[in-house]
Amino acid sequence: MTHVVLWTVAAACAALVLALALVCLYLYRVAIARSSKAFLGADPSLPENEASSWHSAAAWYAGQPFELVEMKSFDGLKLRAHYLPAADASRRAVVLAHGYSGQGEDMAAFAREYHAAGYHVLMPDARGHGHSEGRYIGFGWHERKDYARWIDELVRRVGADAQIVLHGISMGGATVLMTSGEPLPPQVKCIVSDCAYSSVKEILAYQLKRMYKLPSFPLLPLTSLVCRLRAGYFFGEASVVRQVSKAERPILFIHGSSDTFVPTAMVHKLHEAAAPPDKPLLIVPGAQHGSAYTTDPETYKGEVLAFLSRHLSPETVRMTSSGEV
Repeated sequence: MTHVVLWTVAAACAALVLALALVCLYLYRVAIARSSKAFLGADPSLPENEASSWHSAAAWYAGQPFELVEMKSFDGLKLRAHYLPAADASRRAVVLAHGYSGQGEDMAAFAREYHAAGYHVLMPDARGHGHSEGRYIGFGWHERKDYARWIDELVRRVGADAQIVLHGISMGGATVLMTSGEPLPPQVKCIVSDCAYSSVKEILAYQLKRMYKLPSFPLLPLTSLVCRLRAGYFFGEASVVRQVSKAERPILFIHGSSDTFVPTAMVHKLHEAAAPPDKPLLIVPGAQHGSAYTTDPETYKGEVLAFLSRHLSPETVRMTSSGEV
């Protein structure tokens, strides 16, 4: 009888371990591995980009002579970006960072604004996205090293007197904040982060509860171990809060008050932790995730313009009021 009980307990434990392993592999495939993220299309927390500014920006993007730029990452991946030089001689340049499951051209509306204002524009496809190689999503952690290399590429193209802005949205916002905590060349002058999360661990725990009604323990630590084995990082390493606490460049934080995909509370945590003395915070009333720009474009562009004007040399800077070029 004792042996039967022991075998029953052992079988139950083995079944539990197997179930946990399968769930964690599933979560890794859904969240981290390069794969279709079809679930995002049905997520009510993500508004559809139906604003005319997005559609007209896509048409603008298609008509521009973007150059495809390639480079090797620190771990040997071939990464790609699209580069559009300024129409006239300029020292100003911007690196635009797209969101989760997107690609560089998703930032076309911002590219149009910056290019109209006389900036050279670089739009990378993050590793595991778009035309770049990579089998996983780094959530900004490994991408911070990639962006350091993209910055070097911009300096090479624009010159040693380049004045570079980093501007990202959602995962891209987290990426530029991750980058802010690294040693940066003097050409990087300031950073704009729109609707970033506070850490990979916190956003995944939040989504696990929101989407699946599941607790973070033990699933998140175990999935983190899978991520370390397959993608080379633990979730706990990738702390945006820790990175901004080391930042030296000014940061403009932007978030929507109605964001339930990356909760607005996260931007307050980031803002509080940020080290730079100039760290304005813009909360756009009523804006959902990633929609602060389309919800209130005048305020958005006005805050960005004022911020850039404080930290870049007094060349002509403008952002169009209508979003049209």
